[in-house]
Amino acid sequence: MRHFSHFAAIDWSGARGARQRGIALAVASGTAAPALVRPGHIWSRAEMLDWLEGVAASGIDMLIGFDFSAAFAFADREAYFPEWPESPADLPSLWALVERLTAADPHYEVGGFLVHPQARRHFRHGRGDVGDLFEAGAGRLRVVEQHQRATRQAASVSNFNLVGAAQVGKASLAGMRLLHRLSGRMPLWPLDPVPPAGPLLVEIYTGLAARAAGVPAGRSKIRDGAALDAALAELGSPPVRHIGPIGDHASDALLTAAWLRAIAHDPARWAPAPLTDTLARTEGWTFGIV
Repeated sequence: MRHFSHFAAIDWSGARGARQRGIALAVASGTAAPALVRPGHIWSRAEMLDWLEGVAASGIDMLIGFDFSAAFAFADREAYFPEWPESPADLPSLWALVERLTAADPHYEVGGFLVHPQARRHFRHGRGDVGDLFEAGAGRLRVVEQHQRATRQAASVSNFNLVGAAQVGKASLAGMRLLHRLSGRMPLWPLDPVPPAGPLLVEIYTGLAARAAGVPAGRSKIRDGAALDAALAELGSPPVRHIGPIGDHASDALLTAAWLRAIAHDPARWAPAPLTDTLARTEGWTFGIV
């Protein structure tokens, strides 16, 4: 597998507003302890895009993980949005559709997409507000999400569900607006080939890093510096030596950056058995799920 000298993890948010306390960014460089980028800063999504564009322009050998889904389920219905004539055929077309319908939304928000009469049919929006094409129960899952549940590697939820603390649908839609802007400028695995040099984007699930670091299932949020250092040690990383409480978004980013560094050399992580060329084009894959 190719060499990366830097490993970044982005904890993301789809909440409304100009700045999000739920966004955090950490980088693990060389063998040093991971470090937050702009610690204490309240990021905007526009600032994160600016940072990513700077990385793209620099050509630095950095593996960058983002904690949102690059796509919705496609394989189960051969469409993202069945019964919608405009339903896209692949990832870049999906991102372009999301951008077109949210162009008037500020701060990379996604309200314009979710109020579209065809789009809203596919989502659970709230208690008593469920689209007629939302799949009963948990909602539609991508192949990677079905696989990680079946193998008990993770327990992600459907991106078509917009209700509850675990929902990631809004964050994923907001992230797709950034991916639309980065398309052709920074490759995304597995949609794009792994370049011989330069930065590369991958989708991540921070819970995987927590499990790998020995954090028990159901208690994946670390809010104490000593606990974070103990988890980092499980990944072979130096400690950050943060004293006292730490925000869980910051700890997620720090731990996941170290986890990416620990597993990126493993060829199996880049060649999961269920992944096909068709899935790479339509659904993508969560890095680390094998």
